Amino acid sequence: MLTESIGLQSFWLVILSLAVAAVAWTVTQEEVFREARDYAARRAEEAASIAVRKFFYVFTCEYCFSHYVAMLFIGISGFRLLREGWAGTVIAFFATVAVANGFLSLFALLRQSLKHEALEAKKDEQDLGVRNP
Repeated sequence: MLTESIGLQSFWLVILSLAVAAVAWTVTQEEVFREARDYAARRAEEAASIAVRKFFYVFTCEYCFSHYVAMLFIGISGFRLLREGWAGTVIAFFATVAVANGFLSLFALLRQSLKHEALEAKKDEQDLGVRNP
């Protein structure tokens, strides 16, 4: 067993998962990486080799990409969950991915909600005849 309490392990699970989700979301969804993501999407569809197609697809899917980010973060941090050694690493990996994908779902819902509110505000402005400068 690990010497850290389950509370401390849970804290690190949430922190690492939040970081994994933030990186995965930023790379696969945000405007700052749009050109690289568009290139990856083209390569994922047009490459002759299935291995190349799958490699580039990873950069367009937040769920897929979160697995690789989780591997990197767990490798860097040495995070283990419930057990020492490889068993703790495997448990930590799957738990981190699961929690991170919960955060990714929340990000998606929040983004959808914000987009919906912005569209409603724009429609209300048009209905009222308000002009944006």
